[in-house]
Amino acid sequence: MDKKQSRMKRALKLRSKIKKQSATRLSIHKTSQHIYAQVISEDGSTTLASASTTQAEIKASLKNTGNIEAAAEVGKFIAQKAIAAGVTEVAFDRSGFKYHGRVKALADAAREAGLKF
Repeated sequence: MDKKQSRMKRALKLRSKIKKQSATRLSIHKTSQHIYAQVISEDGSTTLASASTTQAEIKASLKNTGNIEAAAEVGKFIAQKAIAAGVTEVAFDRSGFKYHGRVKALADAAREAGLKF
């Protein structure tokens, strides 16, 4: 198995556990240059809120979009949008990525801004 297949296998296991909980999930995706986050409804059919480093209002306040500071900014922004949409409690779907670095920074910033995991 290569690196991507391993990550996708971990993501599948994690998503099946979240589906059994029937919880709203905060799903993330990261590339070397950007990080994306979205809050998805329990049934998985609608996106309630989204944020990424490609959005103009976030990108303008950042010097670099592929670092921990950028991930923390996205975490704050997604938490504000989720709370505005009426969501306060989510399950964290890290999409098979290890929980450190940018993924951890995004999660911690979202918690500090008011989301409960």
